[in-house]
Amino acid sequence: IEPVGSPLMATQTHPRSTPTKFLPAISTMASSYKNCFPYYPLPQSSSLPWMPSTYSKTAAINPALALFSKTSQGMTTSSKKLPCISNRKTLVTRYTPDDWNRSNLTNYKDSEMSWHNAQALRVDTSWMIDDKYQQTKKTQVKSTKNLGGRVNDIEFWKAELCRELDEMTGETNALTDMKKRLERALAETEASLQVAQECLIQREKRMGIDLVHDNMEKQLFTEVECGRSHSTRTSPPMAVVCMLKLQHSGPARAGEGPGNKQVAHRIDNKCHHLRNTSHSISYCQGVEWVDAMVSEPESWAKVTDNNILHSQREQVASTKLCENIENLLVVTAYEMWHQFHRVNVAFTNRITKTADAKSKIQTQVAK
Repeated sequence: IEPVGSPLMATQTHPRSTPTKFLPAISTMASSYKNCFPYYPLPQSSSLPWMPSTYSKTAAINPALALFSKTSQGMTTSSKKLPCISNRKTLVTRYTPDDWNRSNLTNYKDSEMSWHNAQALRVDTSWMIDDKYQQTKKTQVKSTKNLGGRVNDIEFWKAELCRELDEMTGETNALTDMKKRLERALAETEASLQVAQECLIQREKRMGIDLVHDNMEKQLFTEVECGRSHSTRTSPPMAVVCMLKLQHSGPARAGEGPGNKQVAHRIDNKCHHLRNTSHSISYCQGVEWVDAMVSEPESWAKVTDNNILHSQREQVASTKLCENIENLLVVTAYEMWHQFHRVNVAFTNRITKTADAKSKIQTQVAK
């Protein structure tokens, strides 16, 4: 786009006619000079700035000049020519230097205020980030300390439960062995009782005056009564059966504790060793509001302590029962052995007397 006031080129106004000669005629050149618009350079003012303070806006206007055609060569046109800027009586309204200075000062103050606000926001943001970092670090240190204490508590109670479980298992094995000894003693007592009863039955086959209620018969009756009494006492009492049931349920309760403690120890120990750079860490929104706990540290420790106390009471009762059974076996064995000895002595004396009487009778018969 050419500036206003510049001469129009011939190629822009009408199509070039095909000359018959290489050079046009002088008359034709002269007429072309007359029909051309004069050249008016744009005025330059030293008082105006080289660049306006505000951007101009392009307006859609209708052109005031008609197209230069063949009919316009005679300069017969009804349109008005646009006067040059130097010929205008009034200039375009512009701002004064004071307005320009005030505008720059206002922009400067606004920019400075924005800069101060941005700096204050940056300082506040930096302080908030540092404060949150310190709070997070303090919370992490506290959580790590709490997890460490929790892991130590779990290890302690786990060790206590494992120790009680081992002791309870030992007591259960001892009580089971004692029950087997009672069963074996009962079988031996039954065999001795059958022998004594068989002796009484055989002695009933005596005839005549030999059916005497002598010391031998009394000792056999005593042995039978002693055997029946010992069979009743040495049979596995209900206390042993109940104690075994309790001890079998005791390890189950105590065994559940170490298993749970093992799971809790593995979880808390893993959490205790987590760091900000650990792998497979993701933020779960709302996890701090989840409360799936069924106990508190005090109640949790109390439950474990109650299990240990229950196990210790069962161990004391089992130990006392084993001691009573041991004493019963010793007393029963002593009494049965002593009665067996007296029966044997009575048998020997009776056999001696019977043999002596038989010898005397045979001697008298031989005379």
